[in-house]
Amino acid sequence: MENNTNKNELIFALVDKAAAGDKTAMEKLLADVQGQVFSLSLRMLGTFPDAEDAAQDILLKVMTSLPSFRKECAFSTWVFRIAVNTLIPCKKHMFAQRPLSFDFYAADIVNAPLDGIPDMTQGVEKELLAEELKLSCTNVMLQCLDAESRCIFILGTMFGIDSRIAGEILGITPEAYRQRLSRIRRKMADFLSAYCGEYGNGKCRCKNRLNYAIQSHRLNPAHLDFADASELPMEKMLECKNAMEEIDGLSAQFAFCKAYESPERTRRFIQEFLQSSVLSSVTEP
Repeated sequence: MENNTNKNELIFALVDKAAAGDKTAMEKLLADVQGQVFSLSLRMLGTFPDAEDAAQDILLKVMTSLPSFRKECAFSTWVFRIAVNTLIPCKKHMFAQRPLSFDFYAADIVNAPLDGIPDMTQGVEKELLAEELKLSCTNVMLQCLDAESRCIFILGTMFGIDSRIAGEILGITPEAYRQRLSRIRRKMADFLSAYCGEYGNGKCRCKNRLNYAIQSHRLNPAHLDFADASELPMEKMLECKNAMEEIDGLSAQFAFCKAYESPERTRRFIQEFLQSSVLSSVTEP
């Protein structure tokens, strides 16, 4: 508890400096949370380009709202609240226009015409393509959940945030959060068990669907987002954890929900903003 108190005091001191216009302090604050913001955006919205755009929007809101941070909660909790309030109602992403469902996904797995498609792998190693498709597929599967359920699953499963903090972020009680998380994880686990051969007991194998995925524009051999992404270091993930209580025994089944560092484009966006005249206008008293 003392370590957390000392850490919060150091972060709050950075917040004071950043709110007063200290660019170094602002950059340090944002560097500590941008990977978490991007990873949450990626899992919520489904694609790297949409996640990058959303992460930039969220970080901009964090920067411009910093003077309003009252230190009534951890800084990371406040940032997650801004992120969640931005992402849950977000309609500016591909899957908002083409919503998915578990029934649709299951039908595609069962009925996809896999035979008769020519080799479309463009000479890229098939194991690499299969890994990319696996990570992409499980990420897109989250789009079968409604936005709030998706957010509950991600906070509880990927970030391991405890029910008290997650409830504070989402504006629901810890008890309601735990109950909803358990139901959502069971739904996800049942689907994986029934259909996915990579993470469950199903017959679907990514290596058998490569050409179909390329033909249907779900996989691009020339642009492998997950293969090119760097995983977020565990110490960054631990910053937003608070010993998530075990509620259903399903956590280990979702190890594929990894977190990723924010892309270089997002880091450049922050640096360019910090060098602009806009920063001084939003930090002036």
